[in-house]
Amino acid sequence: MWAKILGLFRSKNASANQVVSPDRRLVLAWELRNGVLYYTVTKDGRSLIAPSRVGFELQNDRPIASDLQVNRTLTKSSNEKWETVWGEEKEITSNYNELTLYISEKNGAQRLFTVRCRAFNDGVAWRYEIPSQPNLHKFKITNEVTEYSVDLNSTVWWIPAFQPDRYEYNYEKSKLLELGETSQSVHTPLTMRLPTGHYISLHEAALYNYGSMTLKLSNGRLVSDITPLSDGTRAHLETPWVSPWRTVVVAHTVTDLLASRMMLNLNEPNLLPNTDWIHPTKYMGIWWSLHLGEETWSQGDRHGATTENAKRYIDACRKFGIPALLIEGWNVGWDGDWVNHGENFRFTEAYPDFNLSEVVTYGKQNGVELVAHHETSGDVKNYEAQMDAAYAFLAQHGIRYLKTGYVGSRMNREQFHHSQYGVLHYQRTVELAAKHKIMLDIHEPIKGTGIERTYPNLMTREGARGEEYEGGGIDPSHTVIIPFTRGLSGGFDFTPGLFDITNYTKRVASTLARQLAYYVTIYSPWQMVADRPHMYENQPAFKFIHDVPTDWAQSKYLLGEIGEYLVTARQDRNSQDWYVGGLTNDSPRKLNLGLDFLPGDATWIAEIYRDSPDAHFRDHPLGINIESREVRSTDRFEMYLAPGGGFAIRLTPKKASPIPPTV
Repeated sequence: MWAKILGLFRSKNASANQVVSPDRRLVLAWELRNGVLYYTVTKDGRSLIAPSRVGFELQNDRPIASDLQVNRTLTKSSNEKWETVWGEEKEITSNYNELTLYISEKNGAQRLFTVRCRAFNDGVAWRYEIPSQPNLHKFKITNEVTEYSVDLNSTVWWIPAFQPDRYEYNYEKSKLLELGETSQSVHTPLTMRLPTGHYISLHEAALYNYGSMTLKLSNGRLVSDITPLSDGTRAHLETPWVSPWRTVVVAHTVTDLLASRMMLNLNEPNLLPNTDWIHPTKYMGIWWSLHLGEETWSQGDRHGATTENAKRYIDACRKFGIPALLIEGWNVGWDGDWVNHGENFRFTEAYPDFNLSEVVTYGKQNGVELVAHHETSGDVKNYEAQMDAAYAFLAQHGIRYLKTGYVGSRMNREQFHHSQYGVLHYQRTVELAAKHKIMLDIHEPIKGTGIERTYPNLMTREGARGEEYEGGGIDPSHTVIIPFTRGLSGGFDFTPGLFDITNYTKRVASTLARQLAYYVTIYSPWQMVADRPHMYENQPAFKFIHDVPTDWAQSKYLLGEIGEYLVTARQDRNSQDWYVGGLTNDSPRKLNLGLDFLPGDATWIAEIYRDSPDAHFRDHPLGINIESREVRSTDRFEMYLAPGGGFAIRLTPKKASPIPPTV
């Protein structure tokens, strides 16, 4: 009977199918070869990904990878615009063509699965859907057979997977072929430049009940290497089940990679019934002093999270116009070796020298909201046992912002952070936070896959080397690689704004102007003002940090080369103002900057913060020139960027002089 039903849907010619992008330039094609399903990706007739297999291997069962047939296909198209709750763009266009392949095994159990494919102008994507069926209910995946046959002479920027510090590594640049020599699995987004001149980024979208995809080189092909659970399997599932989207962003120029919104478009629309309580923000923190060793997370004479110290920081937030304050080390559990004893954390119990209610009240009186902090040290069992009470506790105190942390190489000392176990845990925090109207910034996170469209209370993440690694762990090339790699997966809480650049404890690999540029070039709807308050006293450069917003109407990526330089322009969502940020690596350079992104022929006031001629991130990091001038959209001017330097510009429409009344 089951075979008879399948026979009704089988197409007469199902050997090959394809979906073409709306501009007709990108093609994702599928073909069965001796019962095995392959795909290819071409642009303008040139091969980007050669024939590559797909399928699944199961524990104690036959693989779903051969003896396949296409029973029927469906096509559709979509072209719509949707508005973000917050983001790099206020309005996003989703325009794609879709092909759905309904597939079954010819013989045996005749198990079914679907491949849903979409082609956008900026890339292609597909996902696997396994419906409920008599011969497949509960199952364990031991391997996902998804290949990417990319030219081995491609240049690739990568970080290693399955390492103790999760995603927090410096990016390497190599030929794709050389990955085979390392036998190293690497994280996505994996960005590469093909010999054809195209840039592609391999990643995934809408990652929920599954392990994160990493990639490794095997037999001349990149193959998926799904993050395993502690038992060695990749996922424990039951039908019906839908995989994450497998995404290939395709760009003619490297800056076009940054403009892609395909990952967001592949996620479902916002599920939250009300988002009036969700707001991007800037925040100071009792944070950098801890990393410098001036104060401590633990109790004692130098405890940072005291009532008195929190009030001092709130006073500074009010003075400098910063709307929120992060407080780390306020709750019980930080004494002793907290990294290895996450079971000691209590998320509703403050230390005796910290009165949470008093601090919250003082903050509200001064227009400053608190960003609470939950460090777990990766002890997810302890955290989940307290989460309901902890989130309710924050809501009762009127705290809407929460930073979570998962320091440690494994969750519960056994599960990878980016395994199915970790993915499910992070999603629980997102949904519970939404229930209590709490916004999240997740450190030591699962990588971004665009679910912030569906759950816009998940606003930003760490998931890469941020400024806490200053003092030798970051060089100037890092932040001109990050936007083209990690940055493609969503907001990054890089924690910029360090003005104490020459500090002997944490020598910062940046000029002062570069610190300002980060607020534009490294996107996050939460941006930290990371230094201690006294470092901003009598600093004219701080005006840019005060002025720059964290929510944007549109973004333009003007100039860039991976690891070399980047210039980004963004328009404030709540005004006509534009902001421009530029970065270079450790080489000085002059960039010819055009302003043709400005609308109309109006006159604009440009407030320019740039490296002085003698600035250098090692020798003279504080060298900065600040000037104001009138400009128009037709203007071009040369910007000098010092080694490890940058620039930042605020552009405000010039107000016309009032016309005097006639007598």
